[in-house]
Amino acid sequence: MTWLITGGAGYIGAHVVRAMRSAGERVVVIDDLSAGKPDRLPDDVPVIRGSATDRALLDRVLAEHEVTGVVHLAAKKQVGESVEKPLLYYRENVGGLTVLLEAVVAAGVRHFLFSSSAAVYGVPEMDLITEEAPCVPINPYGETKLVGEWLVRATGQAHGLSTGCLRYFNVAGAAEPQLADTGVFNVIPMFFDRLTRGEAPRIFGDDYPTPDGTCVRDYIHVADLADAHLVVARRLAAQDGPGDLTVNIGRGEGVSVRELAALVAEITGHELKPEIEPRRAGDAAKAVASCDRMSGELGWTARLGVREMVASAWQGWMLHHPETSAPQGLS
Repeated sequence: MTWLITGGAGYIGAHVVRAMRSAGERVVVIDDLSAGKPDRLPDDVPVIRGSATDRALLDRVLAEHEVTGVVHLAAKKQVGESVEKPLLYYRENVGGLTVLLEAVVAAGVRHFLFSSSAAVYGVPEMDLITEEAPCVPINPYGETKLVGEWLVRATGQAHGLSTGCLRYFNVAGAAEPQLADTGVFNVIPMFFDRLTRGEAPRIFGDDYPTPDGTCVRDYIHVADLADAHLVVARRLAAQDGPGDLTVNIGRGEGVSVRELAALVAEITGHELKPEIEPRRAGDAAKAVASCDRMSGELGWTARLGVREMVASAWQGWMLHHPETSAPQGLS
């Protein structure tokens, strides 16, 4: 098998490349490097700079590297930006996926793994979200991921591909500091950013129907997420003919935003009390995955907890933000 990983130089992509290479899989990466960094990747992994929406490039790479499976990670993924720029998100996430699938079918590639999101569920009202829960996304980002799932499954059925859709919950942490998330878009880096600037972390809403009034979320270590990609990719590779596996990737355990803020303060040594801001529109009180399908059908469960996520993310933050000053005695 040779796997093409689109967006393979990004935060999640680099971890997926690392997991698959460590397991002996052959990989090649396409990344436009708008967010990706090639120095995250091993020297022996071919990295082609370009867009996964470029049909001519895709045709050449699929043929030259004799690609037999694709892991599609490249996408626009900022919820707020998707609200401001829905045309961009539909063009990149849906239009780009269409071009990629056309190239995959033309090249005779038989296996396709799609990076989806728990955003497809919208604001579910249930203790544990199963894969059968209604999908009612509330923003263009979530909509493009749901449409992407439909398109992947339909293509698989029509053209004999084995397909998988991984619905990620909240991804955090780093397998190695140099692979850490360098953006300030997710809650843990946002806490780090404010704390290291001497500002209190912000919590949006403390009057939700949860034990401490703050939103509850399911967090998955990026190294576990990468391992899940490997497990599902190998299941797809062993399958002859069409069939889809859609699974949640989480831990099945909820952590409140207040609990997360306290853990970040403990690990970083920055003990500023969080500021409470008004609720944000569209935030669910609770979003925790049911992981029964992943554990029952593939024998896979996450290994790492939230403390490992925060500690490894902090090491990465310190590496990528050398101007950061940790409290004395902490690193």
